[in-house]
Amino acid sequence: MRIYVSNSAYSDFAAIKEFYGGIGVPHIGKQFISAIIKHVQTLADNPDIGRVVPEFGEERIRELIHSPFRVVYLREPNSIHVIRVWRSERLLKLPEN
Repeated sequence: MRIYVSNSAYSDFAAIKEFYGGIGVPHIGKQFISAIIKHVQTLADNPDIGRVVPEFGEERIRELIHSPFRVVYLREPNSIHVIRVWRSERLLKLPEN
């Protein structure tokens, strides 16, 4: 199964890197990003291991918890689309169509 990463998720990774760099521990940001990417890669063989995002209750919108982050992804029949990587205390809101 293919995994795609959205522009918003790439922006989230950049924000993680910037935040930890700004507080003087850039290596922590890099470690988080690396570990999150490895966690996301497990979805290729196990796309349903993430829980359904509680705010939406839709079977295809799922998340991996990689404390202190939530990795939100869209489960399609033949692909995974990583949508956001947010701090776990944030409530998730997606733009309305």
